[in-house]
Amino acid sequence: MRILITGGAGFIGSHVADACLAAKHEVLIVDDLSSGRRENVPSGAKLVEVDIRDAEALEDVVSTFKPDAVSHQAAQVSVSVSTREPQRDARTNVEGSLNLLESCVRAGVAHLVFASTGGAIYGEIPEPERGAVGRTPVPLSPYACSKLSVEAYLNYYRHQHGLKSTILRYANVYGPRQDPHGEAGVVAIFTQRLLAGQGIQVNARKEPGDPGCVRDYVMVDDVVRANVLALSGEIGETVVNVGTGVATTTLDLAREIETALGVKADLKFGPKRSGDVERSVLEPWQGLGATVPLAEGIRRTASWFAQRR
Repeated sequence: MRILITGGAGFIGSHVADACLAAKHEVLIVDDLSSGRRENVPSGAKLVEVDIRDAEALEDVVSTFKPDAVSHQAAQVSVSVSTREPQRDARTNVEGSLNLLESCVRAGVAHLVFASTGGAIYGEIPEPERGAVGRTPVPLSPYACSKLSVEAYLNYYRHQHGLKSTILRYANVYGPRQDPHGEAGVVAIFTQRLLAGQGIQVNARKEPGDPGCVRDYVMVDDVVRANVLALSGEIGETVVNVGTGVATTTLDLAREIETALGVKADLKFGPKRSGDVERSVLEPWQGLGATVPLAEGIRRTASWFAQRR
């Protein structure tokens, strides 16, 4: 297959590109390198530097390559950025996605896989529940609103234009290549800071001093497996959660990273961040099978960062 991957120079997208090449697919990456990195692009893939907000340039790329399938990973991924700059978030996540969908329809693309969010789209998940796909979404940040909007547009494009799609709602993804310099990706941020001998901060779930928000952390390897299954048509036209179903506080996560690195953190406690839900744990899609345990995933991720110091 010819597969086009938006955001393929980024954290998740580059891992998806690796897997697609390993399966002998032809891969074209579309990335503006605003957060992705050229060194993440695998040697067997072609990179075109295009911003998905540039409808004309994107149209040219899609119509020329004529992909059989599209993996749409490109996004503004920071919840806190979205709360400060909702228009910026919407321009990338909604308008950019619409540019892609229009290009796909005109190029006759058969199937699109969309990277959505389970970690934000369901809103607060009270203990001991887990967010299931049938649960009514309650987006509490512009980021979650933008992802839910694209899901709705995909439904329209499916019925109006016949564009088939699979929606993958990710939990909190971590792993090698995650960017530690932004505001998203707490595993990468904590790991990099601890390797540099710097302190880390646990942002509050309710009040400073508590163990922090509760999340479902899923390793990028498992996310890639879901994407490969979706691109091959093995999931179908549906919505699935890609997570572990395991609840982990920010403090527990910090302790796991400490253990993996063999260090003791200078730990501080901060206030609750705007837009953060207190608890988000997903009901995982059972078709994915066993996922990487957190301790193992953190150990592998920490080792990757340590080797690149």
